[in-house]
Amino acid sequence: MSEVLAGPPVAAGPPGEDSAVPGASAQAVELLEPFRRELTGYCYRMLGSPFDAQDAVQETMIRAWRGIDRFEGRAALRSWLYRIATNVCLTALSAGERRARPMDLTGPSTADTPVRAPLPEATWIVPAPDGQVLATGPGGADPADVATRRESVRLAFVVALQHLPARQRAVLILREVFGWSASETAQLLDSTVASVNSALQRARATIAAIDPSEAEPLRPADAEQQALLARYVDAFERYDMDALVELLHEGVTLSMPPLDLWLRGHGDVRAWMLGTGSGCRGSRLLPTTANGHPAFGQYRPSASGAGHDPWGLVVLEIAAGRVIGINTFLDVERLFPAFGLPAHLPPEV
Repeated sequence: MSEVLAGPPVAAGPPGEDSAVPGASAQAVELLEPFRRELTGYCYRMLGSPFDAQDAVQETMIRAWRGIDRFEGRAALRSWLYRIATNVCLTALSAGERRARPMDLTGPSTADTPVRAPLPEATWIVPAPDGQVLATGPGGADPADVATRRESVRLAFVVALQHLPARQRAVLILREVFGWSASETAQLLDSTVASVNSALQRARATIAAIDPSEAEPLRPADAEQQALLARYVDAFERYDMDALVELLHEGVTLSMPPLDLWLRGHGDVRAWMLGTGSGCRGSRLLPTTANGHPAFGQYRPSASGAGHDPWGLVVLEIAAGRVIGINTFLDVERLFPAFGLPAHLPPEV
């Protein structure tokens, strides 16, 4: 099952739009564009949606272009861009609403629970392609930095970040993910070192109290993990629920944003798959990655009878050799293009 190891290319820039700053000169673009990917990763952690993050970065770039003539040094430019991006994100977060997962809003449903109307997109944490949110800044190729940044985009951790006040969120991300010093962070936020250190302590305490799940990142070189994923794909595509359940942790959760319904336990997951969810029979899974997790574009058999059509982006959380979370995001019109997933799978030869 070698295709589990590497999925199709993921989009590196904003889907559906030119990443260049409208009206900017070639010189300005040359200065600004190298920062776009790391700024997108920063804004994603702040906002919880890759689409909101792309909008925030585009606004940052436009504001920066308007004042680009005041900068000569690259280091100063980077700090200035993060200051603008932070202010854009703080404004976006000023309404006080936070994104969540179904498990954060209500108790578990059962396999017989009726499906209610979907909730608005702004309710949910939205997964992001690794190529957009794991980009590193200067010195970011260090393995420890890479590991930290991968941990900081796990779905559970991004949800935990949403529980922090906006400025605490910025302090935690800048200090512990992007490696800014207390003095640099204080200068960026027009604050003091003492205030930054206090905000960091409070943010750490909040995250520790939430205790986000320790799902493992995708490790393409890990033979055991890859075998688990291959078995999952095989069982799901054959729709062998007995084989699938063998791969699930007994406390596995299944969710399907924008629906608020979610299930806990492999018994309810199995019953759902064989009942309300039985339309997934005959699906195909195309591998990709999201938030450092293994993920798949799920395609259901087309109503036309020819090939398969997009159904959901499945993001798996795994730990200790078992699947602990199955998260299927149903907004395929936006997510599949963002992940470089095709709009249709032709019939298999």
